Amino acid sequence: MTLEPWKRTMWILWFGVLFCSSSYTMSIPFLPLFLYDLGVDKSSVNLWAGIVHSSAFLMGAVMAPLWGMMADKYGKRKMVIRAGVSLAAIYALFAFVETPWQLVGVRMLQGFVGGFVPASMSIVASIAPKEKLGSSLGLMQAGTMTGGILGPLFGGTLAELFGIRHSFIAASLIILAASVAVIFWVKEGNSPAAKPSEGSGVKKLEPYTYRMAFRNKGLMGMLLVLVVFQLSINMIQPQLALHIADLGGEKGAMLSAGLVLSLIGVAGIIASPVWGRLGERKGYYRILVFCLLTAGTVVCMQYFVEVLWVFAAVQFLFGLFMAGVVPIVNTLMVQNTDEQFRGRSFGLTASANQFGSMLGPLLGGLLGLFLGLNWIFVATGVIMMFAGLAIMLSRRRTESIKSPIRSS
Repeated sequence: MTLEPWKRTMWILWFGVLFCSSSYTMSIPFLPLFLYDLGVDKSSVNLWAGIVHSSAFLMGAVMAPLWGMMADKYGKRKMVIRAGVSLAAIYALFAFVETPWQLVGVRMLQGFVGGFVPASMSIVASIAPKEKLGSSLGLMQAGTMTGGILGPLFGGTLAELFGIRHSFIAASLIILAASVAVIFWVKEGNSPAAKPSEGSGVKKLEPYTYRMAFRNKGLMGMLLVLVVFQLSINMIQPQLALHIADLGGEKGAMLSAGLVLSLIGVAGIIASPVWGRLGERKGYYRILVFCLLTAGTVVCMQYFVEVLWVFAAVQFLFGLFMAGVVPIVNTLMVQNTDEQFRGRSFGLTASANQFGSMLGPLLGGLLGLFLGLNWIFVATGVIMMFAGLAIMLSRRRTESIKSPIRSS
C-alpha cells in the first residue's frame, strides 16, 4: 500500500524530529552533572545549572522569529536543513568544553541556530488535511517524545560507560543523520495557499505581517500559554538529574537519570496522539484545560516523594498529561493564523517556548538555592493549574459574550 504524499513527508519528518529530540535529550539533561567535571562546587551547581540551561533559550527567543520569517521567504525545508547541520557542529563542540563559561557560550550558539522541530512542524501543518491537523501534530509531538525516551537511555548508558563527552559526539552524528534524511527525502512542494493566477478572478491576499499577528488575540493567547507552560516545566528540568542522583545515590547516577527521564518520553508516545484525537472530537480548549489542571496536580505530588521508583512513577503520570499541551496549542495556533504566515507563526511559538524555557531555569535555580528542590515541584504545579483555570475562565467569558441574550 502506497502512502499519500503528505503522509510520506510527515513520517520522514517524524523520524527527523525523533532524531533531533534524541540528540538533545542524550546530552543536555546531563549538563548539570557535567558541571561537576568542569570544577563547579556542589553548593553552586543548582544556580550554574539554571544559567547553562537558560543561556540557549535566551538566544533562541531572539532568533526564532527571524528563522520563521526566513522559512516563509526561502522555504521551511531549507530552515530544517540549516538548523540540523548547524546543531551537528555545535553538539560536537560540547565535547571540547573545559570551563563552565565555555559551556554557557556553546549553549548560546545552540540557541542561535535552533529551529529544526518548529520548521518541521510548520511543514506538516501546511500539508496535512484540515480534518487531520490535530492528530498529525499530535503524532509529530509523539516523535519528539520518542526521542525523549531513546536520548536519555542512550546518552546515560554512553556517559556511564565512556564518559559524557562521548554522548556529545554521538548526539552530533544523530542530528546530522536527521538532516541528511531531510535533504534526500523531503520535498516541501507548493503551499496549499498558492498565489492565485492572473485573471483567475481570485483576490490576491494582503501580506500577513507581524503587526497583524500581534493584533490576533487567539494567537497571542496561545503564545502566552506556551511561555507559562515552558516556564513551569523548565523550572524543574535542569534540576531533575541532580534530584535523581540524590534519591538513588551518585553511583550509576547517569544511567538512573537516563532511565527516569525517558519515562516522560514513553508517556508522550502513548498520550500525544490520543490528546490530538480527543481535541478533534471534544474541543481543543477543553482538552487543553484538562491537561494543564491534571498535570499541575500530579507534579505537586512530587513534594512528598522520597523514593526513586515512586518518583519515576509520578514522572510517568505527569508525562501523560503534559504531552497534551504543546500539540493542542500548536493546533489552535494554526487555526488562528493565515497559511501565508505559517512559518512565522511557528517561529513565534518557538520564541515563546524559548522565552519560557529561559526564565524557568533561572527561577527554578533561585528557588532551589533558597527553598529546596521540593518546593520547585509545588511552584511548577501551581503555575500550570493557574494557567488552566485562566484559560477556562477566559473561554467561559468569551462564550457568554457571544451567546444571545435571552429575554425574560
